[in-house]
Amino acid sequence: MRRYQMRLSELPRALRHAYRGSGVARRVRHFDGWVDRAVPEAGGAGGYDHAETVREYYELCNGFMVWSWGESLHFAPLTPNESLEESKVRHQRAMIAKLELEQGMTVVDVGCGVGGPMRRVVRETGVRVVGININEVQLAQTRKLNAEAGLDHLVDLKSCSFMDMSAIEDHTFDRGYAIESTCHAQDKQRAFEEIFRVLKPGALFWGQEMCLTDRFDPNDGRHRAVKQDLMRGIALHDIATFTEVNHALEAAGFQVIEGRDRDVREGPSTPWYQPMESRHGTLGNALRRLPWGRKVMIAGSKLAEVLRLFPKGSAEVVRLLDQTAEAYVAGGKTGIFTPLYCFLARKPSRA
Repeated sequence: MRRYQMRLSELPRALRHAYRGSGVARRVRHFDGWVDRAVPEAGGAGGYDHAETVREYYELCNGFMVWSWGESLHFAPLTPNESLEESKVRHQRAMIAKLELEQGMTVVDVGCGVGGPMRRVVRETGVRVVGININEVQLAQTRKLNAEAGLDHLVDLKSCSFMDMSAIEDHTFDRGYAIESTCHAQDKQRAFEEIFRVLKPGALFWGQEMCLTDRFDPNDGRHRAVKQDLMRGIALHDIATFTEVNHALEAAGFQVIEGRDRDVREGPSTPWYQPMESRHGTLGNALRRLPWGRKVMIAGSKLAEVLRLFPKGSAEVVRLLDQTAEAYVAGGKTGIFTPLYCFLARKPSRA
C-alpha cells in the first residue's frame, strides 16, 4: 500500500483551499486565546463551544500537519530500527488485531482526520468504514485520497461531531475506533456515550488518548505550565489521566478490557517525541519535523508569503505548530504526558 506524503509543491494549493482568502494571522491570534474564552470567569463563556475551537485548529493546521507528519496524524510507539511511518503502520495493525476485524463488518472511525488509518483498515480487512469528522477541509482531502486509492466504494464520510451523531441510528456498527480524537472532547463521558449508542451490543471499541501520567504533579508550576501549553496548542479542553479515561468509558456503559500507555518501553525503543527533537528518518523528514527545520520553515513561509505562494499569515500557523511541538517534547521529556494511552473496551451484549 503506497503511503501518501504531501510534497512541498502541493502545499500552496492545500493552504489556499483551507484558508480561502481569510485573515489567517487574525484567526491564529483568535485560536491562541481560546483557553481564556473557555473559562467560566470570561464574559459570555457560557456559550463557548469547544467543537468550534477544534474545527478551527484543524482548518488552520491541517495542511502543514499532513506535509510534516503524513496521512496518519497520530503518534505511535517507536523502535530504533523503524521510521516513524513504519511505526505508525505497525501500530495500526496492532489496533486491527485487537478489534478482531472481519470482512463484512461495518466500522466507525471516530474523528477520521484525512483517513490514513481508515485506508489501511479497509485495504487489509475488507470491512466497510464510516468516517466521522467536523472539518470539511479534512473531509475533502479524505475523499480525494480514498478515490486515488480506489477505496471510496468501501467508505462513507459524515460531516458531524462525534458528540452528536444523531444522523446515525442506534446499534449501527460492529466495531469502532478513535485515534487521538476523543481527547478533544469537552465532555469525555458524553462523547463515549454517543459512541456507545451507535455501536451494536457486544461491539469492541479501541481508542488512543492523550493523557497525563502519574508523574504529573498539580502542585509543580513547571508541570502546570507544560499542561497549559499542550492544552492551548492542541485544542485540548482538558487532559485526562488514565483513570479518568477508564472511568468515563465505564460511566458511558463500556466494559474496559485493557488499557495501558504504549510508550512504556520494554527492550530497545525510542521515545514517542523523538521525531520532533532529534533525527529519526530522512533529511527531508528532519526539515519537516526537527526544531531547526521548523525554524527554517517559519522563515521560508514568510518568504513564500512575500512571493504570494503561501496565503498571508501562513508563517504564524507554522510558528503555532513549532510552539506546540516544543510543548509535546517538554511533556514527553518530563514524563508527565503521553499521546499513547491505548484502551480496548466492549459494549455489553445485553446493552
